[in-house]
Amino acid sequence: MTAVDPDLKSPIQSFTDTHFGIMFQLDRLGELPALLAPFELARKIAGQSMDYFKKTMHEHHQAEERVLFPAVLQSAQPGKERIKVESLIEVLEAQHSVLEALWKKIESDLNQVAKGMPHKLDTDVLKQLVNHYREHAQMEEGEFLPLAQIILSRNPKHMEALGLSIHLIHPPYSPGHI
Repeated sequence: MTAVDPDLKSPIQSFTDTHFGIMFQLDRLGELPALLAPFELARKIAGQSMDYFKKTMHEHHQAEERVLFPAVLQSAQPGKERIKVESLIEVLEAQHSVLEALWKKIESDLNQVAKGMPHKLDTDVLKQLVNHYREHAQMEEGEFLPLAQIILSRNPKHMEALGLSIHLIHPPYSPGHI
């Protein structure tokens, strides 16, 4: 009778070991749908953002710089009010430039994300864009637009002309299309 080496595995054990490996990999594979969901959401958000900002951000800035800012500046009273308007416009236009430059830095990366392709999205630039745009909008909403409302409301014809100009170059925002 031959002695069996205790270090050798039984042939049956090799099947068990293989099943263990298969089950482990199946467990990991089962996690894949949950991992793909955020990726698909990221792809969708990137695509929607590309569609929206590519056109809207630039058009919005142009409408402000070509129509709104000149209208408010022209209607502002000389002295402190006009100086305040000039100062705000200078800051807002500088912010527009920064925001558009930040967008350009991440635009191609976002496009890659939207297509589901490998990418190296600069998350620092993305965070800067988000934070700067929030600050910009807050400044416009909190300071400039209320002042513009006061200034342009003094002459109803100025407000009507602005409304017509804006309508012609910048259709109303509709959040439902995203």
